[in-house]
Amino acid sequence: MTFPIRLVAIDIDGTLLDPHFQITARNLSALRAAHAAGVEILLATGRRHDYALPVAQQMGIPVGMISSNGALVRSSTGETLYTNRLPAKTAAKLIQYMDDFRGHAVLTFDRQGQDALVLERFEELNQSISRWLEMNSQFIQYISPLESALNEDPIQAMYCGRVARMEEAQQRLSQADFLEEITILKTQDDHRDLCILDVLNRECNKGHALRRWAEHHTIPQDQIMAIGDNYNDLEMLEFAGVPVVMGNASEDMKQNGWKVTATNAESGVAVVLEELLGAGFQQPIRGQ
Repeated sequence: MTFPIRLVAIDIDGTLLDPHFQITARNLSALRAAHAAGVEILLATGRRHDYALPVAQQMGIPVGMISSNGALVRSSTGETLYTNRLPAKTAAKLIQYMDDFRGHAVLTFDRQGQDALVLERFEELNQSISRWLEMNSQFIQYISPLESALNEDPIQAMYCGRVARMEEAQQRLSQADFLEEITILKTQDDHRDLCILDVLNRECNKGHALRRWAEHHTIPQDQIMAIGDNYNDLEMLEFAGVPVVMGNASEDMKQNGWKVTATNAESGVAVVLEELLGAGFQQPIRGQ
């Protein structure tokens, strides 16, 4: 049987994972069934590669991985297809310009060990992402001033905190005189009062990385499905021939005429994959 979709790109947090950060049994079964039917699975996440890798490995099938919101594209077996690092000079300019937000900043590097993540301090971040700090503690190095850690190009910079504080950070960023050098992507969870601003190299996002993956594997755009729940998924959803928004996404994410599936608590990924694999799948027309 030939399916209308050859590739499914899936966000991790808020999409593939349930509210307890687990892959539900139903999602896992649907992913494996899609793979068995010849559908390629690609995880597309804001997480850094090594933090996303355990999720990929749990699936028990070969998958591609877009990590750090498109800055790194690598297979789950370690083969690197593409990197788009933030130039160190731009990162230094960013840190100095965002001086009032140093306590919210994290630099991510594509390297193993304790210096994969670099912070100046943890107090402000601990108010919003204490779980993340705990799970990544073995990869974190504290360096002050932060820009002195820039002995190579980082994958990205991240500013993280409560929504109101990050609205201030976003406003500050919008006035920078180097906006043509960077991409700013937002992930927001109002329920947790959490907002993350990822700062990447210019033209770096999940959509651009998905396009490169599709071109590398000669997969037509109209045979690609993307599933996401947040603002950092927008470019990926816009590129995919069949965009799908999670039921737990914000209301404005659902206003583009895209297909809406169930929430991540209701195995929304499985719902749409089961529909894809079943006789009832109908490929929607974009914008309708």
